[in-house]
Amino acid sequence: MSDWFAERVLHWATREGRTELPWQQERTPYRVWISEIMLQQTQVRTVIPYFERFTTRFPTVKSLAEASLDDVLSLWTGLGYYRRARHLHAAAGQIVEDHGGEVPDTLDELMNLPGIGRSTAGAILASGFNQPGVILDGNVKRVLARFHLVDGELHRSPVLKKLWEFAELHTPTERCAEYAQAIMDLGATCCTKSTPSCRSCPVHSRCTAYQHDSVASYPTRNTRKLSRHETLKFLIAVDSSGRTLLQRQTEDGLWGGLWLPPRIEEGIRLAELIQLGGIDGDPVNREVTIAPFTHTLSHIRFLVEATVIYLTNAPRVNSSRKDLVWYDTSAPSALGLSRLTVALLEKIEK
Repeated sequence: MSDWFAERVLHWATREGRTELPWQQERTPYRVWISEIMLQQTQVRTVIPYFERFTTRFPTVKSLAEASLDDVLSLWTGLGYYRRARHLHAAAGQIVEDHGGEVPDTLDELMNLPGIGRSTAGAILASGFNQPGVILDGNVKRVLARFHLVDGELHRSPVLKKLWEFAELHTPTERCAEYAQAIMDLGATCCTKSTPSCRSCPVHSRCTAYQHDSVASYPTRNTRKLSRHETLKFLIAVDSSGRTLLQRQTEDGLWGGLWLPPRIEEGIRLAELIQLGGIDGDPVNREVTIAPFTHTLSHIRFLVEATVIYLTNAPRVNSSRKDLVWYDTSAPSALGLSRLTVALLEKIEK
């Protein structure tokens, strides 16, 4: 190995790198793949319990492919960015069908799977197969932008092109899995976004940003996106057994495949809600308005308004409606619930 940067990072990792992460134990391409998808835009400490529950329930690609989407989404509830879970489920089916249930070991085949981009594919190759795989996640971008003094917002194509070139330059052809973990650890624990530990960094002596006393200026901050503001209105039915009527969202919607209470802006009114729920007669015992609250999703800030109607009976859902279910929080079924649904259910219980 002749690259000074890679040698220094690997040497540092033998002392400071993380070795107890659950996906580092019993390391397999499948477990690496699951961890890499979960870690997209999510911190390690948040991912760990989800990863452990997910891989216990779905220990193989085949078991994941054979599961229902609801089973998969139910284990993702609270982790956010649910498209990742839908992509995992779809990719597992594709791996079973096209690759005999084995995670493929080439860049092109990996990138042909739903939800896997160039960096995730590189991480799977490196950490899962110990092959030279080039990684450029958020942590690595920050390290390289500072070390090589790369100007410009990270999402810009010319900037990404430079960063990929530097990432390829430093990626070794041996000790691939070690380097992949080491470079990610360096960004996550040492070359952090704020208050980086520059004096502890193994490459600070040649870091251009450090030499120019401008570490805090790199990477270039992204132009702030203006949050979109929207109002969501829900009509929530609770039956005499305490069950709540939920409706599955369409796959192409914002909460694709997840279960939420019926939304008023989608044309749901009390009479239609009663009909959807299979409720007979005059069912309303009382009606309560939940105090409006805000719920942020990515760059959208919602003002949530909800009216809860408490019913006098415990009806069944019309059997022809597969998108509706009475959900019992005391004996929850395996459904994919959004954070918003969980928040609404908690407010109802209070």
